[in-house]
Amino acid sequence: MAKVTQKIILSPSRDIPFDKLVLSQSNVRRIKAGVSVDELAEDIARRGLLQSLSVRPALADDGTETGRYEIPAGGRRFQALSLLVKQKRLNKSTPIPCIVRDAGSDILAEDDSLAENMQRVSLHPLDQFRAFVALREKGQGNEEIAAAFFVTPQIVKQRLKLASVAPALLEAYAEDGMTLEQLMAFTVNPDQDRQVQVWDVINSSWNKEPFQIRRMLTETSVRASDRRAVFVGVDAYEAAGGTMLHDLFQGDDGGWLEDPALLDRLVTDKLQAKAETIAVEGWKWIEVSLDLPYGYSHALRRLAGDPAPMTDDEGAAHAKLLAEYRALEEEYAGQDEFPEEIDTRLGELEQAMEKLEIRPLIFDQTEVVRAGAFVTLDRYGELAVYRGYVRPEDELRIETAVQDGIDPAAAGQGDELTTTDGNGSDAHGIVGTIITSGGQPFEVGLADDEDDGTLKPLPERLVMELTAHRTLALREAVGRSPDVALTLLLMRLVTDTFQSTGASGGCLEASVRQVYMSAQAADLKDSSVAQAVDERHAAWEAELPLGDDAALWDYLTNLDQASRLSLLAHCLSFGINALHEKVNPYGAGISANGLTRRMVQADIVAQAVDLDMVEAGWEPTVDTYLNRVPKARIIEAVREAKGEGTAQLLDHLKKGEMATEAERLLKGSGWLPEVLRRGDLVVLDGEDSVEGQGADTADSVSDSDLPAFLTDDLPADSASMLAAE
Repeated sequence: MAKVTQKIILSPSRDIPFDKLVLSQSNVRRIKAGVSVDELAEDIARRGLLQSLSVRPALADDGTETGRYEIPAGGRRFQALSLLVKQKRLNKSTPIPCIVRDAGSDILAEDDSLAENMQRVSLHPLDQFRAFVALREKGQGNEEIAAAFFVTPQIVKQRLKLASVAPALLEAYAEDGMTLEQLMAFTVNPDQDRQVQVWDVINSSWNKEPFQIRRMLTETSVRASDRRAVFVGVDAYEAAGGTMLHDLFQGDDGGWLEDPALLDRLVTDKLQAKAETIAVEGWKWIEVSLDLPYGYSHALRRLAGDPAPMTDDEGAAHAKLLAEYRALEEEYAGQDEFPEEIDTRLGELEQAMEKLEIRPLIFDQTEVVRAGAFVTLDRYGELAVYRGYVRPEDELRIETAVQDGIDPAAAGQGDELTTTDGNGSDAHGIVGTIITSGGQPFEVGLADDEDDGTLKPLPERLVMELTAHRTLALREAVGRSPDVALTLLLMRLVTDTFQSTGASGGCLEASVRQVYMSAQAADLKDSSVAQAVDERHAAWEAELPLGDDAALWDYLTNLDQASRLSLLAHCLSFGINALHEKVNPYGAGISANGLTRRMVQADIVAQAVDLDMVEAGWEPTVDTYLNRVPKARIIEAVREAKGEGTAQLLDHLKKGEMATEAERLLKGSGWLPEVLRRGDLVVLDGEDSVEGQGADTADSVSDSDLPAFLTDDLPADSASMLAAE
């Protein structure tokens, strides 16, 4: 016999005039929560009643219906409607949509009230964020959305920002895989790819705090409170095309500057501009540096200057300030402490007088012409200038005066005496201040024109990046060359043993310190040699019993000789350092002699492993070289690789076009800049090619091989000129 399923009968709905409705005492809601009645009334007035009231017939004492209806579920909606009626914005007889429960129902009124408030699920925050986005896409502005949902425009902006986080992260949040605070932290950086990268790292880490997420998302940015940003100014940075990151959910001290390279360029430009204004004072040299090293004035003589006297106006202003200060002190001398406003005023007077009392120093002009100054930033982002330092090589040579029969005591006392400095130049013949910044000098008043046709030294940053490529290539090569690695280790041990100045600690003091490449091109980590090093390292790591010295000793002891040498070569390769670094003349870091020795030794190792940077994957592109050097360098590269005639075809191009076309011409040529060439393969003067380069001449590139724009501006007889070459 089939089971009979009872049919469900829903309560009927009908419109009931407002004045026939009363609030039931069975409503379980007693405590106010959520949106206020005023705001709910405004929402109903704007969009109408979205949810019907649940009502029951009101019964008299004898159980008969009175014609009125009680509301056990929907009391706040009823109160909001009552407010609209009271404000005469709604008629008393307006029909209200209601669900009418039968008076004899087995379901109690309290049951209905409780169920309506408990059997509902609040909107997930993510659904709200996405709903705000949908409203924006349909033309509503932040102000309109804020007014409609009784929130501030800032909250709307925040929720729209949350909805813009990477979809994968939003899904993780929807599935309770992250907290709202973590999601908020991801909004600090709009780069969705970077957001996903950080989440992948954070998700497998013990530290998932929002502050850690913000730190990782802004680690390549600079805070607006950084002294460089303070010095330049955020407005100037943005005017130069810089972009900002901001945190909408907590204080960010002005945000983060997203382009550190642009900021550093603006800082350098502004410091150099300041240096040029100081150069008119007649200093021989000015060193511009964002950070002066500790002991920057070591071995330099400091000139003793005299404070400049106050002008009449400054003296009068100082006297006025001092008089007011003493008058206030005398007036309140009998009190235990000054009133707050008087104490504040005394502080202001002290600061004003101090500014006038700190006088610039006046130096002897005969000393200024051989002395210099340092221009830098202090810790607060303010310009700091330290004047009056004489280098040892710029000191007067007393013996010159003696040889000329002049009293040494008189040396330097008058303009008539001509003396020489340590460089052998005429101290009174200096034609301009030499300003250096980052080790790159330039003359005041001379245009910094990279297109003057001369071959200037490569930018130091570029040399550092190129030698980083070479260092990694050397590591890869040494790592697969046990014989070379063993020789290199023996050389290190022999040097330490026979040339040591004394060391203590440990039983061997032979170690490998992995060298960090602070300056490197963006493509270095993805290069073929980087992948080769990483793969070899991962293979050994999987084999070695790391963390247990006894097990490691046994493993190494039982290795066959070939494997032991291979492992030695791999480990030793991480100590290879063929990096060009900035020489520090003040003692810290590497010396000039040390850098020279490093590069000579690196070339010896390169020859031993037969290093070929072309085979290692480096090639001159717009990004790796050509757009980083002056036009003269680009033309020189094409001349060496393709011949004089081809180089002349590029001469009339603008820098960007020249770099792009040079990349095409140099592709596959095997050309390398000097810092990447091996010393043993650089040809003697008079030969046609250098390491990795073919002997291509101008004849190997015909006009038909070149783009039209290269030959459009050539003279009519260019073909005969090319042939003549």
